[in-house]
Amino acid sequence: MTIQIRHFTFDCADPRKLGEFWSAVTGWHLFYDEDPEVIVARSFPSKELMFLFVPVPEAKSAKNRVHIDIKPEDTTRDELVERALSLGATIFGDHRKDDGTGFVALRDPEGNEFCIERGEHEMTSSGPMTIGLKI
Repeated sequence: MTIQIRHFTFDCADPRKLGEFWSAVTGWHLFYDEDPEVIVARSFPSKELMFLFVPVPEAKSAKNRVHIDIKPEDTTRDELVERALSLGATIFGDHRKDDGTGFVALRDPEGNEFCIERGEHEMTSSGPMTIGLKI
């Protein structure tokens, strides 16, 4: 059996605002119409992974049980962290080490947790291998 992961869905108070944040972090495009749901994707329609932002009345109340790990392709981990912070993210766990390894755990403007790791181009042959989705 095979499956396709269509999108990650974010329950949120303001889909357009949160979609704008994630569009700026990922470099993907923001898609919306009169429907309250918002999509962030490389293109639309798309068979690739997308982010879907859906309005819900309740606020986030607990730690995420699932989160997204992202890796930059055309910038560094630290530059992407700075970009996310300038867009309204907050750090809740800085796990960078003196040797350049490690990651940063952040929250988006509505409290959803995500991590920024080093990109493949930042890895050395002696550095750790990581597994993750290319988003």
